[in-house]
Amino acid sequence: MATLVELPDSVLLEIFSYLPVRDRIRISRVCHRWKRLVDDRWLWRHVDLTLYTMRPKVMWHLLRRYMASRLHSLRMGGYLFSGSQAPQLSPALLRALGQKCPNLKRLCLHVADLSMVPITSLPSTLRTLELHSCEISMAWLHKQQDPTVLPLLECIVLDRVPAFRDEHLQGLTRFRALRSLVLGGTYRVTETGLDAGLQELSYLQRLEVLGCTLSADSTLLAISRHLRDVRKIRLTVRGLSAPGLAVLEGMPALESLCLQGPLITPEMPSPTEILSSCLTMPKLRVLELQGLGWEGQEAEKILCKGLPHCMVIVRACPKESMDWWM
Repeated sequence: MATLVELPDSVLLEIFSYLPVRDRIRISRVCHRWKRLVDDRWLWRHVDLTLYTMRPKVMWHLLRRYMASRLHSLRMGGYLFSGSQAPQLSPALLRALGQKCPNLKRLCLHVADLSMVPITSLPSTLRTLELHSCEISMAWLHKQQDPTVLPLLECIVLDRVPAFRDEHLQGLTRFRALRSLVLGGTYRVTETGLDAGLQELSYLQRLEVLGCTLSADSTLLAISRHLRDVRKIRLTVRGLSAPGLAVLEGMPALESLCLQGPLITPEMPSPTEILSSCLTMPKLRVLELQGLGWEGQEAEKILCKGLPHCMVIVRACPKESMDWWM
């Protein structure tokens, strides 16, 4: 069996890529070879800093010492719940991130207070922006803002962002390249606001509405009215009925449909009713049912047999993947 010393650089780099950032830096002190490998830009393509309480001083050091043109994905946290005296992400740091890392495509921010950070500070190269439990400025997503900001942004994830409301949904039209939208726990978005917002976002190809106060029926009705070219839908089944699901019948471009539990009501469509609606969708190739408790039961057999052209996935709600950049 080969020892670590005998392994080629490519294998060691692959092993090191699974280490947390702190451990990567520590192993650079083992020997000159490992130091050289830790300095390899390939190792810093995907960086997750949410495991630590990352002070701005440390972040500046990582930015100057390790992150460079090969950084593609960055996940970092703030100090939203750490008190008013805690350091926060600054506009200067985010601007420097864009200048130092010109190939940064995905930025995931967790528990960050961005209320004093203008959206113009974000790296202009971003294609995916994820905000999880973040506070944002009311001006971030208004229509009146500069439409040239984030010109390449294709996907935005808004997960438990309390300031997000109806007018912000309509303001997303400023991002001309936007094709994917994920709303999670955005309790201030109303059914009327969703309908008006999707009318202006008719070019979306992927929509996920999870854990919101909106009923599944009203969400699907708005989708059927305005997103005729949508390819992927994922939503929580709260308030879903057979007539509500039936409004998707005949959707010409829909390729993937995911219904996610665990809130099942008596009005929840039966496997036969789900099958009937899916058979009218000409391009449907993936049907996924998560957390409905149907794994290994007759419902799964009915759907698999009735949709031979589809990949039918019946499972419990999966845990978050460690490969967050995928």
